[in-house]
Amino acid sequence: HAVELGRTPWLSALRGWSAGDDDIVTQALADVDLSGFGDRHWHTLSGGEQQRVHIARALAQRPQVLLLDEPTNHLDIRHQLSILELIQRLPTTAIIALHDLNQATLCDRICVLQDGKLRAIGTPSEIMTETLLREVFGVCGHFLVDPADNAQVIRFHTATH
Repeated sequence: HAVELGRTPWLSALRGWSAGDDDIVTQALADVDLSGFGDRHWHTLSGGEQQRVHIARALAQRPQVLLLDEPTNHLDIRHQLSILELIQRLPTTAIIALHDLNQATLCDRICVLQDGKLRAIGTPSEIMTETLLREVFGVCGHFLVDPADNAQVIRFHTATH
């Protein structure tokens, strides 16, 4: 029922719930890999499943752009990775606020804010530099390559190292 709330902006006294709304909710649940979860009670869902339901509710609104604020916050690492993979597969543009810079490197483009102002924008490889990490975040970053998939990983140290 939580996902159905995403259809609320489309309902009115003149336009009640329809089979089309059912289809949209079913598709939103499928988009977040929760087909068959429509009748589950909220308290029986894991943290990762609850986060997927939040995303499905937003998808049920049929947005062109999703704005997500720390969608991996308070999730264990498996659910964090699962949510990030899900977001990459979604049929819409997603703008995400993230504080985990290693997670941010998985994005297509990154915007870095400093003191409420745009400091840099571009691809992760363009933006994530030792200079930017030191100047914006006050840390030293060493860039390593994971031999399993050649992905870049950042190892952080205090600025005194």
